[in-house]
Amino acid sequence: MIANLIQLAAEEEQNPLVPPGPELLVGTIAFAIVFFFFWKKLLPNINKVLEARRAAIEGGIEEADAMKVEAQSVLEQYKAQLAEARHEAARLRQEAQEQGATLIAEMRAEGQRQREEIVAAGHSQLDADRKAASSALRQDVGKLATELAGKLVGESLEDHARQSRVIDRFLDGLDEAAATAEATR
Repeated sequence: MIANLIQLAAEEEQNPLVPPGPELLVGTIAFAIVFFFFWKKLLPNINKVLEARRAAIEGGIEEADAMKVEAQSVLEQYKAQLAEARHEAARLRQEAQEQGATLIAEMRAEGQRQREEIVAAGHSQLDADRKAASSALRQDVGKLATELAGKLVGESLEDHARQSRVIDRFLDGLDEAAATAEATR
């Protein structure tokens, strides 16, 4: 049993997890050299890269925030312009409606004026035609009356002055009879 214990103690000295002393010393020195090299050369470069990435990320975030604010202001401007355009369109539509109504009123007034001119021209033409017809009728009636009177009286009424007086008296009598007939109605 003691032999077994000695053998176990000898085996414990050669534990594969614990290296021998000289190996441990060489390993520690090599680790210190590699650690010193990493600390002096590699670590500053890594820190520079990490700092650059952090700055880029923060700058990107700040730039994104600035772009977001700018996009928001552009959106507000767009909304304001859209609202202004809508108001302008409504105003133009209202003006067009008012101009249309004004134009219609002007056209109606012009049509009314033209109609009145046409009616006035028609009345004046009627009056002129009536006077011409009256004059022609006076002459025809005068001739017929002169011939008839000449046949009734038995003498010639060819004297123009006499003829004219007889015709005028006759027609004036007809006009008075027509005026009294209209007044009694």
